[in-house]
Amino acid sequence: MLNPSTASPSASAVNKNGDTILTWLLSSSKNDYQHNGLLCQRYNESDYHNQIAPLFCERIRVVFEQSVQQHIDIWLASLLVNASFSVLARSNDLIGIEIATQKPLDELIALFEQTLTQEGLAAELLVITEPLPLLYQKGLLVMDMDSTAIQIECIDELAVLAGVGEEVSAVTASAMRGELDFEQSLRLRVSKLADADAAIIDTLCKTLPLMPGLTASLEELQTNQWRVVVASGGFTPFVNHLMHQLKLDAAFANELVIEEGKLTGQVTGEVVDANYKANVIGKCAQKWQIDAGQVVAIGDGANDIPMIQAADLGIAFHAKPKLIAAANLAVSQLDLRALVFCLQG
Repeated sequence: MLNPSTASPSASAVNKNGDTILTWLLSSSKNDYQHNGLLCQRYNESDYHNQIAPLFCERIRVVFEQSVQQHIDIWLASLLVNASFSVLARSNDLIGIEIATQKPLDELIALFEQTLTQEGLAAELLVITEPLPLLYQKGLLVMDMDSTAIQIECIDELAVLAGVGEEVSAVTASAMRGELDFEQSLRLRVSKLADADAAIIDTLCKTLPLMPGLTASLEELQTNQWRVVVASGGFTPFVNHLMHQLKLDAAFANELVIEEGKLTGQVTGEVVDANYKANVIGKCAQKWQIDAGQVVAIGDGANDIPMIQAADLGIAFHAKPKLIAAANLAVSQLDLRALVFCLQG
């Protein structure tokens, strides 16, 4: 196990000059570093495909809060092969490094999962097996809304305001686990809102809690001319609110029926279900002429599986097991600042 205490890195993590792999990477400009007789070399992230990929077969990324840097130091001390490293420069305060080797890193990966992840520390390990979309070229991000772009499930919060919270949340939980057909579960949940005052929608819109890290990642993407879309099985008032607040390019969701200031317990129009969300990928990519390889989708529930599989890169965010199994990458410990570290700089 990694030492979770605040003690200094173990002796095996430190070379004869008193450095560690991380202090070399983050505080030195030297291209080479000796670790337990092994050669560590530095490369620029942008050079990976031309200079590094032809020579190395294993590639992982580690993204972490500065507060756990000591744990990462100790973990890296377990490196048993020559390796090349790149520091991943992004416009937020997470630290990211990439490690490329000629030999598998199975033991290092297993150690990470057994220690840092089990202890719930603010660090993420991403195993990269395919080319990543390019951060600094035009791309498309399609996001789920509930529990991805925002911290809540809107239907559950509406239900609480309508006085039927427990009934609706039980159906939501089952739907998120993939146990119920989405459209049936949607209509069942909405039916329980019948006769509720429509003013609860405006009340909830005013207090939508954005997912931590969302604005930082979207700002970086939008600066690099990425299109950003929300495709949600939730409801139009909330996605439209986010579209205005976050300057999104498009938003898709279900339409609640309101009559005489009351919710009728029905939705109208085509239901935004899993297949609809997947189709958003192709339609938006074609509309904005997004190059192949530049489409990313991110979500948290089983309903997002077709959407993330339709994208070039599918990311599971604090997700249910079924979605994690279907995704290319999973972010389970960090917030949405980690999103831009899933792209190629």
